[in-house]
Amino acid sequence: MKKQTLIMILGLAGFTVWADNWVVSPILPAIADDLGQEVTRAGLLITAYMLPFGLFQLVFGPLADRYGKRQVLAGTMLFFTAATALCAVASGFTDLTVYRALTGVFAASVMPVSMALIGDMVPLPERQAAIGTFLGIAFLGQGLSMAIGGTIAYFLSWRSVFGIYSVLAAVSTTLLFYGGRHYPTAKNPGSSFLGPYGRLLKNPASLRLYLIVLLQGILIIGSFSYLGAYISKTYQYNYLYIGLIMTAFGIAAMIGARMSGKLGRSLPQKNLVVSGFTIASAANVVLYFLGHRLEFLILGVTLLGFGLMLAYSTILTIATEFAAQARGAAMSLAAFCFMGGGGVGTTIGGKVIDAIGFNLFYLYYGLGLIALAVLAAVWVTAQTASKTQRSHLPTF
Repeated sequence: MKKQTLIMILGLAGFTVWADNWVVSPILPAIADDLGQEVTRAGLLITAYMLPFGLFQLVFGPLADRYGKRQVLAGTMLFFTAATALCAVASGFTDLTVYRALTGVFAASVMPVSMALIGDMVPLPERQAAIGTFLGIAFLGQGLSMAIGGTIAYFLSWRSVFGIYSVLAAVSTTLLFYGGRHYPTAKNPGSSFLGPYGRLLKNPASLRLYLIVLLQGILIIGSFSYLGAYISKTYQYNYLYIGLIMTAFGIAAMIGARMSGKLGRSLPQKNLVVSGFTIASAANVVLYFLGHRLEFLILGVTLLGFGLMLAYSTILTIATEFAAQARGAAMSLAAFCFMGGGGVGTTIGGKVIDAIGFNLFYLYYGLGLIALAVLAAVWVTAQTASKTQRSHLPTF
């Protein structure tokens, strides 16, 4: 099986998981009404998913290093499929909350293990393009999730949303079990569980990069999290229209991911990271000054997705070289920093919005991204460009 086919299979799994990740937001009122809950209490469904989704990022990487990346990914996708299907038939709010928590647990494996598998299977000169393709497909799922969920719930029911996602998950699971078996992955039975994390965080080069990923999650995912609420407040659109506008984020992320692979062959990695953060900063500034005009709103959403992926796919390509024998742990830590940063950025952003409103929130986060671009210009180097530079990376 060609490497490109494997990337498409992984991309489908990523698309399904990231779409499922965000889909509860537009259908939350329907769930609350059907199960007899207040919307504010039904919001616990989001927390029930996100907490294990963030924490278990750190679990599946070491497991994949020890038992095989493809094997662990196929197994967790099987359980993800089952948990998603259970959400569709939940009899009450408590049941649904438990099933969403289980979904979050198994969804946590897809991003870090897929990127580690790509790191194993794809040669370094082709790796950034491969990671960009995978991330582009996955984040397209995130960008489309509100439109998909809102449309399905509008014409069918909220249960149908989970039913359809479970079918998509079943398809990618089947492909992983039967198509992916032609790609054996390395196992390291003697690898420790926590040891790689300690070594990664003690190394200055990797520690700096993980801090950049954390700050990126705070500022960019924090900005993205409130786009729907910002559009609703500014334009009074329903969830379907909001989802359609936010599709621009997913499409731009896919384009940015693809372009990063091509640009990475000719430009220094530092330039791509700095450019990505600068573009994301411009997105927030556009929203601050011109977000009340629809054409500029769409421009801002587009720039945010493009800037995110231009920087993120480049950073992850660098991170795949941190620890060849513990690549799963290296990518798990990157995913954990990104998602954890997103959670922190969303929490802080909510308090900022309550205090000063949406416009100044986007301005301040935009200024933060400019500061992050400057920091990246100092900290990020083309770490994979030469043997001398690679000697400074943790290669355990």
